[in-house]
Amino acid sequence: MMERFREHSEELGNNEIDDLEVIGTQASADDDIFDAIIGHIEDIFMEQNFQELQKCFMEKHWHEFEDKEENKLCYMDIFKEYIDIIEKHIETHLMMNIPNFSMEKFIEQLQTRRSELDGEVFEILFTFSDFTAFKEMFLDYKALPEY
Repeated sequence: MMERFREHSEELGNNEIDDLEVIGTQASADDDIFDAIIGHIEDIFMEQNFQELQKCFMEKHWHEFEDKEENKLCYMDIFKEYIDIIEKHIETHLMMNIPNFSMEKFIEQLQTRRSELDGEVFEILFTFSDFTAFKEMFLDYKALPEY
């Protein structure tokens, strides 16, 4: 792709080509960082400690959730607690492993790329910023045969 831009460098002028290279490099760098963060998050999700933390949280609150359009007042308190516990666990791990990591910036990137992302890791991540996804997670857990 860069070769096509270089072929026309005389037409565009060298400064414009340099700008195009910087933009392409920045997008690629952002993608690489995003991919590295997702890789770390996948590792976190596989850890026994994380799985126990999430299961304990689900066990503590699953009985509160009902598959109704109207939400109970307690749902928001549970949602806030979930963010405090689970998101902080992930954020702490990422901050130790990725220089200058920002959870706020990462969540913005998730929202921007939402239509491109698919898979269990993203379903879990969306539960931090999307109350409907959070509630559906509990309803799915509640529907497991054990209950």
